[in-house]
Amino acid sequence: MVTRELRTPADVRSACGDDDLVMWAAQGLRPGARAWAAGGAVVAGCPGISRWDRLVVQGPPRDAAPLVRHALAELGPSYRPLGEAELIRQVAGAVDGLRAGPCFSWMSLTELHHDTGDTGEDRVAWLDGAEAEITALLAADAPDAYAVPGGAGVRRWAGLRDGDLIAAVAADAWSAPDVGLLAGVATRAPYRGRGLAERVCRWVSGRLIDAYGRAALMVDDDNPAAIRVYERIGYRRRQVMTSSVTA
Repeated sequence: MVTRELRTPADVRSACGDDDLVMWAAQGLRPGARAWAAGGAVVAGCPGISRWDRLVVQGPPRDAAPLVRHALAELGPSYRPLGEAELIRQVAGAVDGLRAGPCFSWMSLTELHHDTGDTGEDRVAWLDGAEAEITALLAADAPDAYAVPGGAGVRRWAGLRDGDLIAAVAADAWSAPDVGLLAGVATRAPYRGRGLAERVCRWVSGRLIDAYGRAALMVDDDNPAAIRVYERIGYRRRQVMTSSVTA
């Protein structure tokens, strides 16, 4: 089986069928990002996206396993193979030193459901110059958020204010040229249950689609309330699994 490096985003798109997860991991093949194909499998990896060096895997396990070995030899053991849950289980079983990890959901969106915009005095908007306020909100009410103001790859924040107080936020973070990533979703505790996070996520999702053509996000499977919000917006869900190289 011949392994070939994919040199352009168009090569990646053709090899993976324009799969949004693979295209996100390829990051437009910016410096540091690489991708390969062999048989029916494709891998694409980039350092420091959503806080990890990630390697997305697609294709039949018999082709994907040797391709993952090749990619890890090229990129190094810090990369964490990620893909459809059953695929990663089989690849981890076939690649020495690779351990399957937890599952979560990858959700993607190409068109908003019921996009009526956001109007009124308390409308959602980009929050320029509000990094300190957002940092404080996340520290108090979403301490496990991956996206934080000033973090590498975290581009901009949107939110909704109640007077001078930011009530809910979300970020455009680690977006690829053709897949915008929604991250850092948080609502101040006293404002929960009012639908504010859905308003912010809907608005940011629309801006991501406008800028990148589609939107995506990652969510823990043990957060059904968030999943329901994203599904109302129109996101489609698939379960994925991560893995890591053992010492």
